[in-house]
Amino acid sequence: MITKQRVETKEQMDEAYRIRKDVFVREQGVPEEVEIDEHESDANHVLVLYNGEPAGVGRIRQVDGIAKIERICVLEPFRKHKIGVAIMEELEAIAKEHGFVKAKLHAQTQAAGFYEKLGYKVDSEPFTEEDIPHIRMTKTL
Repeated sequence: MITKQRVETKEQMDEAYRIRKDVFVREQGVPEEVEIDEHESDANHVLVLYNGEPAGVGRIRQVDGIAKIERICVLEPFRKHKIGVAIMEELEAIAKEHGFVKAKLHAQTQAAGFYEKLGYKVDSEPFTEEDIPHIRMTKTL
């Protein structure tokens, strides 16, 4: 069973950081000082559980009047269980609650197909962030 939580406690935030460090820092080699950044307190964070176990996270914040979705990741044992879809649904719900009509994200190119299935469209040439190829994608909410 999938449970979506909006992060409100220190314990939830610590769990979100743990998941991000596992995926982005350990798996993908992103420096920890870059992964945990100055925008943490400006963002709304979502934690998704699978059968009661923390499985994935994401965050959303406002950038230039648009909802920017960031830091989407799912722990390896929980991939293929639609955790990413649950994260995106909750982040888009937050965006709509805040009155946003458009969302954008920087997708790792290997994940572009996932976001396309959710209605996002590529609107940039490929670029590199932390030695990982990305593309900007947008969606009208």
